[in-house]
Amino acid sequence: MSTLYRCLVVEDEPLAQNVLKNYISSHPLLELAGLCGDSLEAQQWLVQHRADLLFLDINLPVLSGVSFLKSLSRPPLVIFTTAYAEYAAEGFELDAVDYLVKPFSVDRFLKAVNKALEKLVRQPISNVGFHEPFIFVKADKKVYKINLSAIEYIEALDDYVKIVTGEGSYLVHDTMKGMQEQLPAGEFIRVHKSFIIVRSKIVFIEGNYVRISDRDIPIGASYREEVFSRLKL
Repeated sequence: MSTLYRCLVVEDEPLAQNVLKNYISSHPLLELAGLCGDSLEAQQWLVQHRADLLFLDINLPVLSGVSFLKSLSRPPLVIFTTAYAEYAAEGFELDAVDYLVKPFSVDRFLKAVNKALEKLVRQPISNVGFHEPFIFVKADKKVYKINLSAIEYIEALDDYVKIVTGEGSYLVHDTMKGMQEQLPAGEFIRVHKSFIIVRSKIVFIEGNYVRISDRDIPIGASYREEVFSRLKL
């Protein structure tokens, strides 16, 4: 049985509340544990309940989301939500996982949640076994869970990226930079403007190509030095 991570939404706008409720309810590893309209209500909620992930609006009545977060001695992981992008720097100074600027799409929501899940699955949780690292992506109007160990390489295709695994491929509306931000840098290496490879899936390197499974992937001239440095060659 999969672990469900408990989410608390602190948001005073009904429209934003509904968007987050819908996104959270559609995610197979998240559950909406609480919904509060302001920081004071959220403080009382956290006294009696546990949250693993907090979706926190910055512009709240009485006490701002930033001030509320600073008041917590042991806060859950936080994803800030706000209509004002200029507050992002302050949010990240408070170790927020990510920052969603309203209105945000389900793809952007998934990217933020993937970052949070990468942290959560590494935390010791009672009665929970080992979790293999994974990401969630939207493709073909579905949300897929992809174990990182299954990925062989990632290829850029215009406005999409193709995630190739041993069992098939997924066409995701994203950029290579956006995809790179979700993946652990130690194992995933950008070798070309159009390719990200997995270190453990390398068969051999010959000249300016690296063999992954049965595919020869080019190593771009501007990436070569960093690639060979990362591989300690």
